Amino acid sequence: IQRNGVLIYVAVNDRRFAIYGDKGINKAVDALFWEDTKDVILTHFKEGNFTQGLIDGVLLAGKQLQRFFPWDHTDTNELSDEISKG
Repeated sequence: IQRNGVLIYVAVNDRRFAIYGDKGINKAVDALFWEDTKDVILTHFKEGNFTQGLIDGVLLAGKQLQRFFPWDHTDTNELSDEISKG
């Protein structure tokens, strides 16, 4: 298991978000790795473009993570991709 999952948590009412990388990611990247993703999301959120902020943030993180975790076409996803609203 590569432990390369990513969680983007959005607290809508509190107007905050957090990005968490799993252990495998944090071992592979430097401490400032998530800053670009955070900045892209934050820029869109400040303009009220919440959906586009999440889309662009996920795409940027994925593009950056390909360097460390190239896609294995035979791999199965261990985590759900379901969006949870609570």
